[in-house]
Amino acid sequence: MRFAPDAGDLLPAILVAFAAAALLALALTPVVREFARRFGLVDRPDPRRVNLRPVPRAGGLAVAGAFLPIAILIVILVDRDDIGAVDIPSTVEPSALGALLIGGLAATAIGFLDDVLQIRARWQLLGQLAVALLAIGLGVEVGSVANPLGPGSIQLDGVFAVGFTVVWIVGMINSINFIDGLDGLSSGISLIAAVTLGLISLTTSVGPFGQPFIAILCFVLAGALLGFLRWNFHPASIFVGTSGVMFVGYTLAVLSILGTAKVAVALLVLGVPIIDTFWIIVRRLAGRRSPFTPDRGHVHHRLLDLGLGHTQTVLLIYAISVGLGLLSFFLSGAGQLYAFLGVVVASGILLFLLTGREGVAEDLEADSYDPDQTAEATPPPS
Repeated sequence: MRFAPDAGDLLPAILVAFAAAALLALALTPVVREFARRFGLVDRPDPRRVNLRPVPRAGGLAVAGAFLPIAILIVILVDRDDIGAVDIPSTVEPSALGALLIGGLAATAIGFLDDVLQIRARWQLLGQLAVALLAIGLGVEVGSVANPLGPGSIQLDGVFAVGFTVVWIVGMINSINFIDGLDGLSSGISLIAAVTLGLISLTTSVGPFGQPFIAILCFVLAGALLGFLRWNFHPASIFVGTSGVMFVGYTLAVLSILGTAKVAVALLVLGVPIIDTFWIIVRRLAGRRSPFTPDRGHVHHRLLDLGLGHTQTVLLIYAISVGLGLLSFFLSGAGQLYAFLGVVVASGILLFLLTGREGVAEDLEADSYDPDQTAEATPPPS
């Protein structure tokens, strides 16, 4: 995989956009934290959470508040030809940009509603379906996927394209949600994914000149996540909340669709949360329980149970995500799918060996923790 000829010329614009989003998120997060405290939007300690003191949630407002205005500014500057060598691709219609920006705002609003009211999972799912259908209505669809059985790709049309897109967007949101169980875990993994998608967009694998416009948007998202991560890393002073889960999951899903041939890349680099979600759902359904029923069977819980510390667990999962991201640079679309399937099988075997049948049964009976409500772990104040 090679970088596009003009990739180096884009570096100043990328760095400025990345830094602007990071600084804006860095400044906005304490404001959002104080707002959440004032209005009682906090995760309080209880038997189903691991934080030992009240921690504000709704940090997604800061991430969205940093990404959306910078992204809009980028669109305006590119449209005026103020950023050299960057054009809005003909494959990205204005309505698709509306899906990214308006849909991201809608996803944040729906998530914030849960941060305020703590609505039930079924209503959250309806909200996820709503933003997925909004994206489709504005022209964002997965038109093809890599063919794992041979060269080329499998074309998706009509109901198949719609169905795959809905599953992709809703699945991405829930993958970010399910992995959001430790301080900085979901935001850090999403940061790694955004950087990887941005770098892939600068290579010839997506076209002879890359996709610099998509690359800049990916790095804007990465910058917003980095600025927020300063306050969200262990020990966190604010949680991303459902507003953040909805916004980040939706935005990553749409960016991976707008960027040619990057659904497979996103599938691989986000392998940890996606695979964790898959096996959790399989285990819960096997135990005749709702897929949204909380337990302590997530991969980060397993690592903690093995004796790793909070920060060690998070950094290890970061390292795995970086490794999968690097792997995406050396594999084609079909190879990426094969690698992902291999990781799925290997992780399933590993989880089974770590837990055994009795451990799985115990997890299905546990109600001491609720990872699906974005309760990252935080120690008591010193």
